[in-house]
Amino acid sequence: MSIDTVLSAASKAAQSQQGEPCVTDFRDAMARLGAAVHIITTDGAVGRAGFTASAVCSVTDSPPSVLVCINRNSSAYAATLGNRTVCINTLSASQQPLSAAFSAKAPMDVRFESGEWIEEAGRAPALRDAIMSLHCRIASTVSVGTHDILLCEVDRIDANPHSGILIYYNRKYHDIACS
Repeated sequence: MSIDTVLSAASKAAQSQQGEPCVTDFRDAMARLGAAVHIITTDGAVGRAGFTASAVCSVTDSPPSVLVCINRNSSAYAATLGNRTVCINTLSASQQPLSAAFSAKAPMDVRFESGEWIEEAGRAPALRDAIMSLHCRIASTVSVGTHDILLCEVDRIDANPHSGILIYYNRKYHDIACS
């Protein structure tokens, strides 16, 4: 028996003992993946809605694109997909109460009572004083498990001065100050 055969068999045995990670292990691992906190908003024919998200990531700069993950059971799901337009509002360290308001089970009109919103025809609401607001059009979606990945093309960026960003890490909010 060659050494390659022995190593291959050992590798396969180790993989089968480990198996796939359980849901709890996976969620615990993802809790250790710190991320900026955003409020994703939409408005249009299907209605105004918003939700808190940390699963937001740049994709490419040509064309400028980001991805956003949304649970298909979210109360904001139908409006978000139906309107095909979103605004990704990145929260500053002082805006933690807004994150809580948009992650609660409150009706949409109650969520929008928190914060000061800039409303323009044909665009999703932008949060005044957000670190930045990325105005996007949903170009495509991919369904994976319980969520949809929204591939969003950015058509405008509004940036504001800030003293720090709000991060969600290890199931808690953290303020990261600018240096």
